[in-house]
Amino acid sequence: MAPDASARRYSAVAILLHWASALGVLALIGMGLTMTHAGLAPMRLFPLYQWHKSVGITVLVLTGLRLAWRLAHRPPPYPAAMPARERRAAGAAHALLYGLLIGLPLTGWAVVSLSPFNIPTVLYGLVPWPHLPLAPLLTDPAGAEGLLKALHASGAWILTALLVLHVAAALRHHFILRDGVLGRMLPGRRPAGLPDALESSR
Repeated sequence: MAPDASARRYSAVAILLHWASALGVLALIGMGLTMTHAGLAPMRLFPLYQWHKSVGITVLVLTGLRLAWRLAHRPPPYPAAMPARERRAAGAAHALLYGLLIGLPLTGWAVVSLSPFNIPTVLYGLVPWPHLPLAPLLTDPAGAEGLLKALHASGAWILTALLVLHVAAALRHHFILRDGVLGRMLPGRRPAGLPDALESSR
């Protein structure tokens, strides 16, 4: 028996969290590229860094909510015709994506916390955000800051590449395979033609 329509789509909460997180990630990538490559004056960089930190913490919180929701709510199944290797690749890509969405905000938070400038973080100019108490635990805080900066920058490039692959895969499913995978995460009603022949993804 085919599962009902609600079982073939992500829930409204999962869709909302996904797209809010996606917008945050796109904003972070844009701000990160601007901060590192636009050659802005320090007075113009400062508010951009504050926005970058604010959105980064927001993405971290959203990712925690997404993981909690996913653990409590079964995701929709893959199309029955989807090869096993593609399922494994999709699972690995999602795991890496979640890892980066947690790891990048944490490394950025750690960099700010170890900075010798000790610049406070105020989320969206409203909410004071504490530093991580890392410096007393490290014998070389400056060296750790440099390493974390490199990890943060490398991770950002990996996230960008993974995002491009994620979008390309979604478009392939939608326009070439036409298997309804993208429609499961789009807001609104279930698109017409979403396959009924689905099987569990777990």
